[in-house]
Amino acid sequence: MNARRVVDAALEKTVVGSFTRVGYDARRRLYDWTPLDELRLDGKTVLITGATSGLGREAATLLAAQGAHLCLVGRSQEKLDRACAELPGSETLAADLSSLAETAALADRFAATRQTLDVLVLNAGALTHEYTLTPEGYEATFATQVLSQFLLIRKLLPLLEAALDGRVIVVASGGMYLERLDVDALQPTEAAYDGVKAYSRTKRAQVALAEEWTGRLAGTNVTVNTMHPGWADTPGLRSGLPGFSRALAPVLRSPEQGADTIAWLAAAPEVAGRSGLFFLDRRARPTHRRRSTRRLDEAQERARLWELCQNATDSFSGRDSVS
Repeated sequence: MNARRVVDAALEKTVVGSFTRVGYDARRRLYDWTPLDELRLDGKTVLITGATSGLGREAATLLAAQGAHLCLVGRSQEKLDRACAELPGSETLAADLSSLAETAALADRFAATRQTLDVLVLNAGALTHEYTLTPEGYEATFATQVLSQFLLIRKLLPLLEAALDGRVIVVASGGMYLERLDVDALQPTEAAYDGVKAYSRTKRAQVALAEEWTGRLAGTNVTVNTMHPGWADTPGLRSGLPGFSRALAPVLRSPEQGADTIAWLAAAPEVAGRSGLFFLDRRARPTHRRRSTRRLDEAQERARLWELCQNATDSFSGRDSVS
């Protein structure tokens, strides 16, 4: 192991040093990162969800600077219009992604005007302390951050396959390190609901599904990776974890620092063909930090999660099951 990786590994073990701006600044210097504006996306189309604020908004700015044509997705058309005005050449699609019906309609509207999709960035979601059921009867965190994402990949897969190098980037979180994959816990009752646990469990599920997609898409040109933005100072962090946000305010990453790896994953040539990985600061990282989150039957539990997602989205997909 060379000296740079020794330092990086030491940062990784500290957690705070790794996830804050300290880790970002150290790794950027350690590895002499290629500037994002040298990683071009000219002529490529990127659809990004949750694009009107926080990491999604910052990622959109970075991707536009790389030359991408953007399709911005969010709930509020007013906010989308403001973002679109600041990102010339972009387009917008409004949808509430907690609803599978709206998610399906969004994908259909996009596919009606496109032959290919180069990059799909799945960023929409939030940590909420209020228990909510969606129109289809699913807990909202699970619906938005797992089922809706699964449905979008499923419906847009033909467009991704039509691209030379179709990439799916899922914005996960280090919160997933707190939970093991447990399909039965993804749909809590109102009495048992804990916003932090629900969020962390869905983030673990996102990582598991990326691994499952990778196996099922083997031999295609489509890759599915997840990433951890680190602890970034965003509206979502301030509202979801206000005490945590205040305590770590001096060392939180900026939204731009948090979004850097999203833009890098979209364009970096060295990522082509790599799939099922979990990235932080432009490098693949372990998906477990503690023994308690590992399962001996991990593969079987991933298969259960896949079956749940497939069954939940079958009536909205308009496609045969993904084998």
